[in-house]
Amino acid sequence: MAAVERAMVGETIGQGGKTHADPEALRGAYLQLLHLVERLHRQLLDVIKDELERLGQTDINSVQALLLYNIGDAELTPGELRSRGHYLGSNVSYNLKQLVDKGYIRDQRSDVDRRSKRVSLTQAGLNVRERLAELFERQLGSVEQVGGVDVALMEQTNKSLQRLERFWADQVRYRL
Repeated sequence: MAAVERAMVGETIGQGGKTHADPEALRGAYLQLLHLVERLHRQLLDVIKDELERLGQTDINSVQALLLYNIGDAELTPGELRSRGHYLGSNVSYNLKQLVDKGYIRDQRSDVDRRSKRVSLTQAGLNVRERLAELFERQLGSVEQVGGVDVALMEQTNKSLQRLERFWADQVRYRL
């Protein structure tokens, strides 16, 4: 918890107050982190795919199910989904069209700007979202005991990932 408290006041997490790491150690840790982030995303999609198959929900894929979960109760534009940083432009357009065609999402043109669409979940989409919420709730029952990941570790990890997200966003935004 001390690492999280140091992070709150701007110190580097994991350095015990030091701000400069060994360049080779930093390089190795950074490259490992990149690999793990990518692998964890794929693993999450595999977990969702397995759950969909277990439920007999074979008409959508794990990416589409996660999109439904992330939309939730909101009414959003496709641009808002992209700006949240979870989806690429062509992927979100393709998946939204598929989900509209399959009856999981409704899209409506804006009354003010006919070029703009807003999307929200149908009852079928809400049902898929609820199944994923149940999956994640089940996982909460064992993530600490079986996975060895407690609240303090999750909070520290979340803080680190939020900092990396901000760092990468700045790399793009300011072309660093």
